[in-house]
Order: sequence, then C-alpha cells, then structure tokens
Amino acid sequence: MLEQIVSYKRSQLDAIDTTAGIKMMEAMIGNLPPTISFRAKLQAEPDISIIAEIKRHSPSRGTLNTHLGIIELVRSYERAGAAAISVLTEDRFFRGCPDDLVTTRSNTSLPILRKDFIIDEYQVWESRVIGADAILLIVSVLSGAELARLSRLAQALDLDVITEVHDRSELDVALSLCPRIIGINNRNLATFETDLTTFESLASVVPADTLTISESGVFSRDDILFLKERGADAVLVGESIIVSPDPYLKIRELRGTTP
Repeated sequence: MLEQIVSYKRSQLDAIDTTAGIKMMEAMIGNLPPTISFRAKLQAEPDISIIAEIKRHSPSRGTLNTHLGIIELVRSYERAGAAAISVLTEDRFFRGCPDDLVTTRSNTSLPILRKDFIIDEYQVWESRVIGADAILLIVSVLSGAELARLSRLAQALDLDVITEVHDRSELDVALSLCPRIIGINNRNLATFETDLTTFESLASVVPADTLTISESGVFSRDDILFLKERGADAVLVGESIIVSPDPYLKIRELRGTTP
C-alpha cells in the first residue's frame, strides 16, 4: 500500500511544473504570517499533549465520517483542549486535500501539522503557503539524503519537522540527523495493524532532548497513560476521535478531563 501511495504521489508531481511552482511560492513567503512553533506548544503542555487529527478516510477502514464538518470539528478540538491539529491532505487514499488545511488554519490559533507523503521540495513550500506549522517526513519513503535535504528546507521555512519511524533501523537513520521531533508510528504499514508496544520498544532509544510523539492506535485514556509512562510527550489521535459521536467529549476523555 505504501508503495502505491508514493507512486501516485510521484505521478502527481510529475504532472506539474514544480520549478515554476516553487518560484511562485518563494515570491509569496514574505507576505505570509509567521508560523506557530509546533514543538514549543507541545512542550508547554503540563500533561501529555494530544494532537487531534482531521481524517476523512482510511485505506483499512474506509470512510470514517460521512458528515465531517471541518470548521465545527476544529473548534471542538480547540475547546476540548487539543494542543495541536493534524490535517491529512492526501487525496486518493485518505480523501483529504490542501484546502482542508487552509480551512483549518482560518479557524484555529493552534499549530497545524500537515500529514501527507512528502517526497519533494515542492510539497514543503506548498505546506508553508497553505498554512502548516509542521510537516511529516516518513523515513521509510525517503533516502537519508532526501530526508536531510527536506528537513533543511523545512527549517529554512520555519516549519517544524516530525520525522516518522516504524522500526529500529528507521530510527537509527532518523537519529543520525539529530531531529528535534520523532514520531513513532505504531501502525504496521504492511498489515495496518497497530501495536502500542512498538512505541515502547523504540522510545527508550530516543535522546531525552528529542520530543517524542506516539502515532496511531490510541483509543482510550488507558492507552494515553500507557504511552505517557513510556516517555511519550504527545500522542497523535485520528480515527478514535473522528468516528466518535462527540469528538469534543472524546478528546476530554482522552485527556482525563471528562466531568
């Protein structure tokens, strides 16, 4: 599945003039508002931080919410105490789009992560222009040189980077670049099954000064506490919030603040 997604992403990029697009976006940068520090916001939280995700569709579960209203959802996330928002912008497999992030940016003061399959400098520039404060770079789809190049560009554009890993070999590649934020994805991208012990096995290797995010597989407050005890600074939660009848109450439950 991952190979299909990346292949599709490359075909999209091949169909546009990325060089001209980057030049156009370079001219726009000076007129954009400053980014919000994703890392600083997560560090400022007194408890483990929750990054609430806007996610329309899952390749493994299908459509998650047929009546997803982004503006209402974003405001619910912020009222419930989410520290940040993640927006999935991949269009074919997850049914998202950059406009979802633009709408989110217009309706929240929280930092926003653009979650997509970023493989080209054009996408990093685009992320800054549409209002992202951070991007996801997935080690399994990038060479070490690509990862370093895209990370440097993101830093130059004042974007935080979450470097995502799934196993020890990927973590070793990520740590060689001294990342400020590591995302440990508990989902096996071959089977789409989740296992929180993936975080447990990898987090102990991450340096103490690197912010660590656990991604996928969080459904309850007990899951949050399990991850917190094993060193998670933040958790990224998508499906369990999106499919909940009341996303506001679900986030409150996850935070342990339900009345």
